[in-house]
Amino acid sequence: MNLGLSNKRVILTASSKGLGKATALQFAIEGAKVLISSRNEDELKHTLEEIKTISNNPNVHYSVCDVTKEEDIVRLFETAIAKFGGVDILVNNAGGPTPGGFAQVTDEDWNTAFEKNLLSYIRSIRLALPSMKEQNFGRIVNIASSSTKEVLDGLILSNTFRLGIVGLSKSIAREYAKHNILINTVGPGRIQTDRVTELDEIAAEKQNLSLDEIREGYKNVIPIGRYGEPEEFANIIAFLCSEANTYMTGQSLVVDGGMLKAL
Repeated sequence: MNLGLSNKRVILTASSKGLGKATALQFAIEGAKVLISSRNEDELKHTLEEIKTISNNPNVHYSVCDVTKEEDIVRLFETAIAKFGGVDILVNNAGGPTPGGFAQVTDEDWNTAFEKNLLSYIRSIRLALPSMKEQNFGRIVNIASSSTKEVLDGLILSNTFRLGIVGLSKSIAREYAKHNILINTVGPGRIQTDRVTELDEIAAEKQNLSLDEIREGYKNVIPIGRYGEPEEFANIIAFLCSEANTYMTGQSLVVDGGMLKAL
């Protein structure tokens, strides 16, 4: 299948590692013009060279961006306009919010999670839409969590704000479908990333189990029988953002190996 991603102009937030990095690499392999971003410039430089080497694509650039800062997001889009002349694809991503149940999280935690995990998406989409509308083409994928389908104990902030992303995506998808701008939400299940390792370590400590025991417990309830790889998640995003996807919009998907029982 020809995804038609060659020379498409892509912005990805929080993409120096994990799911964002894997997705950026997939776009680069497909021949897109890619702008990665994160707060850590050293990590960005390393990721940039790695992506260029693997993909043999020179059209990969970076911009330092803390998604909780509006001025950083504005600069990110200014960089994309300067280097690419516009934006065809936006992949919104952000690190997971502070773990904890209702009694453990503070007002500061709530405010930070709102800014990082919902407001940053709103701001990025607001800046992406004019270019997409003008050219009558756009693809936006908002990376969320499996908590969009089934609440996760001990992750009250994720359960709250990830659902906000779903409502945001659905609403904008209906407004902008007439401009050939398709917007979807994708949540990872147990994908092998630093974030999942962090959550597994927290679970291991709480349950007085080893990390391996926690992971085996999860594998036993994942029908495919293993954690997913970031590349597998990235393939789904690449399709949703491609010219091969012409009719799927406003949807909320979970890539979890069949783990969730929710319909």
